Amino acid sequence: MEALGLQFSSINLAQRLRGGNYLSGSALMPIATGPSFFSHKFHSNCRSGTRMQVVEEEYEVKQMKDMAAARKRWEALVRDGKVKVLTPREAGYAIQLSNKTLLDVRPSSERQKAWVKGSTWVPIFDVDDRLDPGTVSKKVTDFMMGGWWSGIPTLSYDKQFLSKVEEKFPKDTDLIVACQKGLRSLAACELLYNAGYENLFWIQGGLEAAEEEDLERDGPQPFKLAGIGGLSEFLGWTDQQRAAAAKEGWGYRLVFSARLVGLFLVADALFLGAQQVGRYLQDLRSH
Repeated sequence: MEALGLQFSSINLAQRLRGGNYLSGSALMPIATGPSFFSHKFHSNCRSGTRMQVVEEEYEVKQMKDMAAARKRWEALVRDGKVKVLTPREAGYAIQLSNKTLLDVRPSSERQKAWVKGSTWVPIFDVDDRLDPGTVSKKVTDFMMGGWWSGIPTLSYDKQFLSKVEEKFPKDTDLIVACQKGLRSLAACELLYNAGYENLFWIQGGLEAAEEEDLERDGPQPFKLAGIGGLSEFLGWTDQQRAAAAKEGWGYRLVFSARLVGLFLVADALFLGAQQVGRYLQDLRSH
């Protein structure tokens, strides 16, 4: 699959959730309850933590096996010619010269930054805006485990994806399927092929691999920057922004250098402010 230019993240759900096995509230009772009680609770929690770790490792192994199986299926689709491979430039030519349709399956967080002019948007995964306890907990976990840095939101699979595509396009339509980096679009191609779509084209490397002259773009940002976010984007510390800085020169870099200095100044001001508040509260208690 490496020949297709795909890159798969080694971070999965089990690893992201593995931030340590925390003791339950009852295990935090004072030691004054007695050594035998503490010993019992300690060993009980150790056994519970071991079982939790085993479950997480089993889930991780299952995820790895599922991904490996998916990679083989996707590789077979491309190898057998069931899904044709296009570069971003070839996709641009196909749209202009043969009026092929580009199906954008990216989430709204990426789509709103940049999109191909005239493309149809049907996300296979989109930003999860539910507020039930399970979803909120997952959002908090995702944020704490790196979302604050990458800006990647919590996504959920759209179970209506196929029906939405079928409402817009008959099965004999030539569809060019694209996402940001090329992974989700290949998964979408598998779903569409199994549903009866046979004229499928996949943009290798996704829209992030496109140069500005390859595809006609709408939106406020270049295609290459549509998939970044969070603090890393604000500070200009992403690979995409470093590549842009190499082309744009020092003026581009100075903007992010100024942001970094400003961030340090704000953090310093907050620290000093907290110290002043602490002293003020201490004076109030002493009087």
